[in-house]
Amino acid sequence: MITIKNPYEGLPEHGCFCCSSKNPIGLKLNFWYDELNQTVESRWFPELNYQGYQGVLHGGIQSTLMDEVASWSIYILEGTAGVTHSMEIFYSKPMLIEKGKVIVRGRIVSREKRLVTVHVELFDGEGNLCTTGNIKYFVFPPEIAKAKYGYPGRDAFLGGGE
Repeated sequence: MITIKNPYEGLPEHGCFCCSSKNPIGLKLNFWYDELNQTVESRWFPELNYQGYQGVLHGGIQSTLMDEVASWSIYILEGTAGVTHSMEIFYSKPMLIEKGKVIVRGRIVSREKRLVTVHVELFDGEGNLCTTGNIKYFVFPPEIAKAKYGYPGRDAFLGGGE
């Protein structure tokens, strides 16, 4: 697994709810790239303030985690940026907070012109698959992603190992 750098961290205005370490109420996610399996993942420890039902990670937080991993999958696996087009989420079992570290993993499953589908899986701390989703992203050509949306290029995210 290769540790993915967050090139946006150096920007003073970077306050992303999911990936900024500067957002006091944010999730502060980090990401890894599995080159062999062509996946991007994040690992996160949920706290009780993210629950819906008692002890269960709120479904909206689960979908937020999945959307963010899908976005980083686009950065790394597609080499560009994009925006969420649609999300189809399947909650198959409760994600119990007490089980500890959550793993969220994404991989590209299809490309149709400028729509890319990322399949995302959410595992609880015991490795049980709890939630899956297919998240479609409208992707920009890399030159537009760089010029209009500040995408720094794939190389800015890679370079460290784990």
